[in-house]
Amino acid sequence: MRVKICGITQPQQSVAIATLGATALGFICVPTSPRYVTTAQIRAAVAQLPENIDRIGVFANTDISKINQTAIDSGLTGVQLHGDELPEFCDQLRQALPQVEIIKALRIRSLEHLEKAAHYAQYVDTLLLDAYHPQQLGGTGQTLDWQMLQQFSPSCSWFLAGGLTPDNILTALSQVKPDGIDLSSGVEIKPGDKDLDKVALLFEKLGSRE
Repeated sequence: MRVKICGITQPQQSVAIATLGATALGFICVPTSPRYVTTAQIRAAVAQLPENIDRIGVFANTDISKINQTAIDSGLTGVQLHGDELPEFCDQLRQALPQVEIIKALRIRSLEHLEKAAHYAQYVDTLLLDAYHPQQLGGTGQTLDWQMLQQFSPSCSWFLAGGLTPDNILTALSQVKPDGIDLSSGVEIKPGDKDLDKVALLFEKLGSRE
């Protein structure tokens, strides 16, 4: 199972988190976010990473040329769209960046939203389901209704996000069967500053399932 730790801001933490077991690191490219990082900061954070670690930039309502430039300049292997991007936009972006994984994040609060999520599956490589918050795009610490997701089975791979922590991860995974999980605030001291003890505990808990 893929494990993405999102909202990385410190280069030394990126290497430590990858060493603990993360398969993907997320970097927030949204200037209004408290976890925002520049292209130069991403480059510094990924410089020492092993090749097999996915480097995913998170964008929201950003134009394709800007995403394209950031992805190339930062050495991103994936682009996560966390705004109001339509399926057509996702399709255009995938054509512009054919070698890069396109992930569409959707904030879910009803079955109707889940149906909308399934519609995106043919235009992106991966879906990410996050908790809905009226003001914040992500990193809210709020969990999804996991029971609602029990039947969710899109035609592409998907990440479960939204308020996941080392304490609730086993409960979540006993109810939902995602291809990957995405954590941010659940393994933080404060926005952008990860708690490596919590990250280690997360992988300890995940290891106990095997």
